[in-house]
Amino acid sequence: MANVIGLTGGIASGKSTVSQMLKEKDFAVVDADIAARAVVEPGQQALTQIVETFGEGVLQADGSLDRLKLGERIFNNEDERKKLNGIVHPAVRQFMLAEKEAAIQAGKKTIIMDIPLLFESQLTWMVEKVIVVYVNEETQLHRLMARNGFDEVAAKSRIASQLSLADKAAQADAVINNNGTIIETKEQLEQILMDWHLEP
Repeated sequence: MANVIGLTGGIASGKSTVSQMLKEKDFAVVDADIAARAVVEPGQQALTQIVETFGEGVLQADGSLDRLKLGERIFNNEDERKKLNGIVHPAVRQFMLAEKEAAIQAGKKTIIMDIPLLFESQLTWMVEKVIVVYVNEETQLHRLMARNGFDEVAAKSRIASQLSLADKAAQADAVINNNGTIIETKEQLEQILMDWHLEP
């Protein structure tokens, strides 16, 4: 049986960095963000459903999804957002489970499910154990402002829209403290892989 491990964190916590380290060690990483983009490509059923629900206005000239337009429509509209999530979330789950199965078929011993909103979307049933990449609030705020060019107000509102990293860490099976150097982060990851006897 393959091990299925959830990897999550918060915005600007360094989860992508850890995900990249796992890929470099030849682990199969199934990325929810990639899945979310793939399921709304032209020709995909989810995109057809989005157009049926929201109209042709959410498409770009080439037939691909205009994320900006759709984002503006659902941003302050809870009903519209629920409709969109009702289309996209099941498609993403299906895509990720298919990717996981393909990796198992290919002989992978461990599958990493990289899901930013693992707890918020109640997807812990998809994984056996969870690693949370944690930084303190101050570090998270500074990194987000530096990375995305946000001012403090915008950065804080982005952070507030997710479950706090402290809450996520409390629910994790293992926590990587990413406040320090990249080397320290790597050492913590290697310790977890060793403790859990995880091989690619």
